[in-house]
Amino acid sequence: MAGNAFVHCELSADDLGAAKKFYKKLFDWKLSDMGPEMGNYTLIDVGKKSSGGGMAKKMMPGQPTAWLSYVQLASVKKTMAKAEKAGAKAVVPFQEIGGMGAIGIFVDPQGAALGVWERTETVKKKGKKKKHKKK
Repeated sequence: MAGNAFVHCELSADDLGAAKKFYKKLFDWKLSDMGPEMGNYTLIDVGKKSSGGGMAKKMMPGQPTAWLSYVQLASVKKTMAKAEKAGAKAVVPFQEIGGMGAIGIFVDPQGAALGVWERTETVKKKGKKKKHKKK
């Protein structure tokens, strides 16, 4: 991979139902609820092979209502260590996401939050896509 691409963008909101209703009316997005086993996360399908996104209720106190972008890379753990060494503050140092991969979230020295994403080898090799209930 030449450089690290932005691959995902997600919204954290207090009222997820209202957010889904607003964005579904505004854009031509298909929303898929992943259910309680995946934290009631909603995937955004933009109908292309480009980046989609997701929506979720805020996960921690003080979390702003905001969109957060994710950059794909080879190792969340190595990148988070590198970011912290450069002055960033880890918010989510490492979290596995089902059998799909792992994320990390940090706030840079200027105060901007950014997520990092690492796909699992299983997903990389098989290229499987799990079907989700469309809403």
